[in-house]
Amino acid sequence: MKKSNKFIVKNLSNKFPTKDITEDDKKNKLMLSTAKKPITVDIGNGIIFGGKKIPIIAGPNGVESKKLMLSVGKFLKKNGVNILRAHAYKPLTFPYRSKQYKDTQEEGMEWVDIAKKEFKLKIVTEVTEIQYINRIAETADILQIGSRNMQNLELLKEVAKIQKPIILKRHFGASLRDFLGAAEHILIEGNKKLILCERGISIPHTHRETSRFALDIQAIPALKEICKYPIISDPSHASFWAPWVPSLTLASVAAGADGLIIEMHPEPKKSAVDPLQPLNYSQFKKLLKNTNKVAKAVGRVIS
Repeated sequence: MKKSNKFIVKNLSNKFPTKDITEDDKKNKLMLSTAKKPITVDIGNGIIFGGKKIPIIAGPNGVESKKLMLSVGKFLKKNGVNILRAHAYKPLTFPYRSKQYKDTQEEGMEWVDIAKKEFKLKIVTEVTEIQYINRIAETADILQIGSRNMQNLELLKEVAKIQKPIILKRHFGASLRDFLGAAEHILIEGNKKLILCERGISIPHTHRETSRFALDIQAIPALKEICKYPIISDPSHASFWAPWVPSLTLASVAAGADGLIIEMHPEPKKSAVDPLQPLNYSQFKKLLKNTNKVAKAVGRVIS
């Protein structure tokens, strides 16, 4: 006797494969589109994704040292930012490491724990492998699935079971249909604490040689037409170039982003990973001020 699956969507057709979300997709009531009003994700301490306030997630690319975590944590708290981005298990495009880079993993998570408790911050940490989920979940308030793992279905399934908020980043080669398909794998496990993140796509362009991606700004309103879950933007990874981050951040807020991930470092040139893209402390403070102006113009506020 066949087991029934209450989550099976009837009449979902792939007769004409397409990179776009179709009217059939919408009519078939995929879990992402069934909600009648916007869904919010509450991570505690009054921080909510999908509401009027736009939370900012900020921090360095990697957990380099205890000193760095304490410095960044103190700076963020002082400037009203309550979510620290802290990836101790860090996937890199190439296997080669700079002299400064150290894959801190367990030791790094201990440093993150200290900063979290010291400054009463919420933590976002990327999960790269199933074996690390439980340790990361002990510290992190939000589990992030990076772009490279967007369609790592077993990882999505296991992370969803933890029942903590999840940031799912769009792969840089994924259509919106592929992106939302991956998101369904999280929802089908019963975890509705989902936050979708646009982080740049790989397309032909004539920008700087170091600019690998282009931020798909129109993905933000496009996704909002289809689903009711929070949509956030990562302009730092999209541009790979700090001078462009402010403009892309402001554009993201104007386009309706429900949150932002901004890479920052006290001394970007000394960053162990991607030294071209972090903002320094003074640049970040200026961006906060300007971002709040744009947020107010569209009836929202930065938090």
